[in-house]
Amino acid sequence: MHIPTLISRKRDGEELGSREIGKLIAAYTSGEVPDYQMSAFAMAVFFKGMTAAETAALTHAMMESGDCFEHPAGSPVVDKHSTGGIGDKVSLVLAPLVACAGCRVPMVSGRGLGITGGTLDKLESIPGFNVHLTLGQAAAQLGKIGVAMMGQTERFCPADRKLYALRDVTGTVPSIPLITASIMSKKLAESLDRLVLDVKFGSGAFMQTKHEAETLAASMVAVGSEMGVEVFTVLNPMTEPTGRTVGNALEVIEALECLEGGGPADLRALVLDLAEKIAAVPRQTLEERLDDGSARRKFDEIVAAQGGNPADLPRMAEIHKAPIIREVPAPTTGQVKKVDAGLIGQAALQLGAGRAKASDGVDFAVGFDRLVKTGESIHAGHPLCRIHARTKTDFDMAEAMLGKAVRITTH
Repeated sequence: MHIPTLISRKRDGEELGSREIGKLIAAYTSGEVPDYQMSAFAMAVFFKGMTAAETAALTHAMMESGDCFEHPAGSPVVDKHSTGGIGDKVSLVLAPLVACAGCRVPMVSGRGLGITGGTLDKLESIPGFNVHLTLGQAAAQLGKIGVAMMGQTERFCPADRKLYALRDVTGTVPSIPLITASIMSKKLAESLDRLVLDVKFGSGAFMQTKHEAETLAASMVAVGSEMGVEVFTVLNPMTEPTGRTVGNALEVIEALECLEGGGPADLRALVLDLAEKIAAVPRQTLEERLDDGSARRKFDEIVAAQGGNPADLPRMAEIHKAPIIREVPAPTTGQVKKVDAGLIGQAALQLGAGRAKASDGVDFAVGFDRLVKTGESIHAGHPLCRIHARTKTDFDMAEAMLGKAVRITTH
């Protein structure tokens, strides 16, 4: 196969065959195709796009570049994926909840990058929590408790890991076929029966407009259909943060509240909206699992199975206590009209809660909690939120950005 010819054909808008795409990905994974040629191919796809059949072929080739989960017959195997957001701690609640409904949940998650938070970073704020499971360890854990929450292993979709790193530095991240193949290859390598996709749009999301989100959702559903997996999509605006917390340990604390039947109404509603698509039990049953403590007990089981101590969970605020924790008073009385998710996410990133590049570490303690929500009434001097910061300089920066993010209209 002559790679320059293949790149030229895609550059000129030709449809490539599934065998050609499969061979290209196999050769790239093995190192036979160098990064510079794959960069050119990614750019050709960025400009010319791919058909549904090509995208499915790319997804399949990436999925088959490494190991896939194997599950015994019986319980339905399900998962959820979010395209990223601010304060999006949904996975921490949904995985144990759906496991309580008799499903197997092999949840392979990612780390935060840019303003969007990552499930793995939140889990690692729990002392001792090990996200580095092998597929064998995950399979054993699924057999015992029905759920595992882990990162991508070296042998799990290695083509995706290589290609994603390349896209990140070549300006080809925002391509619908490449995003679709990246997300779906990892999810389909979990050998799922059902998948629900939480597709975000707005200031705090990767997809800025609803139309872009609908296009991505349709692309992922089409690939799922081609590969025999039932895929559901839920489109959600990410104009304000989910819940009232942004930051790793702070979001774990809020997720625990939700797992105990409390927490913010918008977080609970979103968890239930997504869970009922894949759990095959009525929404009311899922609500009962949150309210009767079943979901919280399942989360404790996950923590214990993966090296943590459930007794640490009620102490998360003490374990990760930022040096500066201070309220920010509202400048005026009125109604909250806007809480800009993108600006809050940017502020959390600069506080240290996120990472600008993949090699950066994260600060588990910093972020925002007790955030006001759109539509609420507020009095001058009452808190808009609390900022958890490492230094006075960081606090001042976050306070200034919060001032731009929150808009209050006077009565």
